Amino acid sequence: QVQLVESGGGLVQTGGSLRLSCAGSARTLSTYIIGWFRQAPGKEREFVGHIIWNISRTYLPDSVKGRFTISKDNYRKTVYLQIDNLKPEDTAVYYCAAKHRASSSWDSWGQGTQVTVSS
Repeated sequence: QVQLVESGGGLVQTGGSLRLSCAGSARTLSTYIIGWFRQAPGKEREFVGHIIWNISRTYLPDSVKGRFTISKDNYRKTVYLQIDNLKPEDTAVYYCAAKHRASSSWDSWGQGTQVTVSS
């Protein structure tokens, strides 16, 4: 099971940008899909995208497409979530998660990193 650690959250003003990091500890991430989620206070957890590690293919839902970008660094075994043009409604705890390509459920979760956007 892969261990994940997020970082990069913080307090930013509306219109700013942040890059969140998700560092994985497995020997290899080549068989995994790494996803990003967020959960705002009082709301359900929301999926905001994933990357299939071995082919670097990303998917982002329409709700965040155009402002969110997912990328990875093979050497650092790290996945990044770049968020541009931040809005107050982006305020949430952001989590990364991992699942094997053949799995239907997210098996490993990071501890989360808080993003707060001030208006």
